[in-house]
Amino acid sequence: MSAAGAALLVGCSGGSDSGGTQGGTPAADRARARAARDSEGLAGRYEAVMAAHPGLAERLRPLHAEVVRHAEAFGAVSTASPEVSPSASARAAGPGNASGAVPTVEKDALALLAAAERELADRRAEALLEVPGELARLLASVAAAGAAHVYLLTEGHG
Repeated sequence: MSAAGAALLVGCSGGSDSGGTQGGTPAADRARARAARDSEGLAGRYEAVMAAHPGLAERLRPLHAEVVRHAEAFGAVSTASPEVSPSASARAAGPGNASGAVPTVEKDALALLAAAERELADRRAEALLEVPGELARLLASVAAAGAAHVYLLTEGHG
């Protein structure tokens, strides 16, 4: 599973520079900005789960790092810290978890992350039809990585 995840991470990060923002349409610029915000929010969820469940940190750290790289590829300026504080749990709010609370059971916390990854991958796949080539390729790549993250969060570790 680790090797598959690593191969996927390498594959989706290649060619994902943010240089494609120049000359973009307003719709593409909005889509890119939304994708950056969505990835930043997802990174915050990972941080919150790792803070609430330190035993999951080793398993989640590579996925979190990839989500941070996705945000950067979409143009976000990363402020993510390798250290995860307990206050990060306050940033876990979003689709499927409006309260912001991280479930106390590890399995439920993983399910929360998987649901967030799935929703975001689906939304990005839908957005492909509305954006130009390079951004569409980046969205497709990141959506595929998100789908793989869902697998790794649900099936990949028993």
